[in-house]
Amino acid sequence: MAKRLARGGRRDEVPSRSILTRAVDSVFDFVRLAEFEILFVFFFVVAYVIFKDLTSRPEYNEILVKKPDWWPY
Repeated sequence: MAKRLARGGRRDEVPSRSILTRAVDSVFDFVRLAEFEILFVFFFVVAYVIFKDLTSRPEYNEILVKKPDWWPY
């Protein structure tokens, strides 16, 4: 992925990139590679937070916990 820059002198020389630039490039490469998996996990995290918020309210929690009168167990 290194781009060749012509700055005079030899054309086949690739200027050395800083550690920060290489780190940022590797993070972007990873995000491009694992984009679907990141979105997949993010979807489940958001769904969990929404479900947890809904079930933490007492009026919604009664629907999930309260058993009907005819339930034998």
